[in-house]
Amino acid sequence: MFDHDRSDPAPSPAVRDLERIRDAAAWVFDLDNTLYAASVDLFAQIDQRMRAYIAAFLGLPVDEAYKLQKQYFYQYGTSLRGLMHRHGMSPEPFLAHVHDIDVSVLEADPVLDAALAALPGRKFIHTNASTRHAERVVERLGIARHFDAVFDICEAAFRPKPEPEPYAELVARHGLDPTATVMVEDMARNLGPAAALGMTTVWISNGSELGATDAAGVRIDHVVQALPPWLDGIVARVD
Repeated sequence: MFDHDRSDPAPSPAVRDLERIRDAAAWVFDLDNTLYAASVDLFAQIDQRMRAYIAAFLGLPVDEAYKLQKQYFYQYGTSLRGLMHRHGMSPEPFLAHVHDIDVSVLEADPVLDAALAALPGRKFIHTNASTRHAERVVERLGIARHFDAVFDICEAAFRPKPEPEPYAELVARHGLDPTATVMVEDMARNLGPAAALGMTTVWISNGSELGATDAAGVRIDHVVQALPPWLDGIVARVD
């Protein structure tokens, strides 16, 4: 169930006992490519709409807009942050446009639904996307009822993961005990601040190059390939 025999970002030398998972008081989940499989490629739609928006906003050819989009992503953590910082762009219209996508490619996930229902602890979503996007995704997956709140990029004052301040704000706002909290992410670097706060970290290693970017030195407690079967196994242990 737990895969630590890999050349990807190494788990901590002493992997924490599963009791910490079983007894977790709270769970913090990333959204895209975490609550659903990366193979769905929902982000391809977002990527295309982002490129078109930047091209129109800055009056650039689409290929130049795409280069700038990726440059800002790597430099600022999100393309949005770079556009706000460098071009004074208002974030709300951008977020509404790029997340106006077809989520019908997602299917309800009964295994994940059942596992979340049986899993003890409060459940939150922490995403660099918008709350509305998160709501549409979890509604489509059939799991919306399980989440206490969404902590989105707006709640984070547009500071993206893995900047540490949003993690501290999430903990403070919802009264979380980091040492009794599990964070699940598909991007290993985004687990760094969670680990620094004392959270148990779970990396969804879906094979994407981006997911392993800048992961050196990040403490990862558990590495898994897909969330639903792993959570299902956790629930079986809890029962």
